[in-house]
Amino acid sequence: MIIQVNTDSSIENDSALTAHVESVVEKALSRFGDKITRVEVHLHDENAHKPGEHDKRCLLEVRLAGLQPQAVTQHADTTHKAIAGACDKMKNLLESLLGRLNQH
Repeated sequence: MIIQVNTDSSIENDSALTAHVESVVEKALSRFGDKITRVEVHLHDENAHKPGEHDKRCLLEVRLAGLQPQAVTQHADTTHKAIAGACDKMKNLLESLLGRLNQH
């Protein structure tokens, strides 16, 4: 599973952030690892450097072998909360999608 982290200009994309994203994504989606080819994580601060509630956004796009890409978005107060929330949403989406495919 390849994990690619993209950020806007207001979020510093350093090795610590990349390591955190990779760890959270791998932990949340590891059971689907054989079906996932790539995960793209897009982090964005919608208010840039101004304060605001729920202004951090995480868009998580998962590329599945032989299927259409799936994407979810999560807004939160912090980048870490947005990442965790997006991973939870994606885990639920993949459980539902792959569960339905296995039933057929």
